[in-house]
Amino acid sequence: MSDSINISESTKNVLDAVSVGTAVGSLAGMLPHIAAVFTIIWTGIRIWETETVQGWLGNDKPKRTD
Repeated sequence: MSDSINISESTKNVLDAVSVGTAVGSLAGMLPHIAAVFTIIWTGIRIWETETVQGWLGNDKPKRTD
């Protein structure tokens, strides 16, 4: 014999709304951390591309004479 639980549609909608709210709240809590990681990566890339670092690596580009 199979026991099934009958949940009304309005209850399902409320539970869906709570689930979505929980997911959004969780993501909102993670966003500052994700933004910090991307900021660190972007800053590292910008430093890596500087003429000074590229000069240290022997990757000097010819300077523009515009």
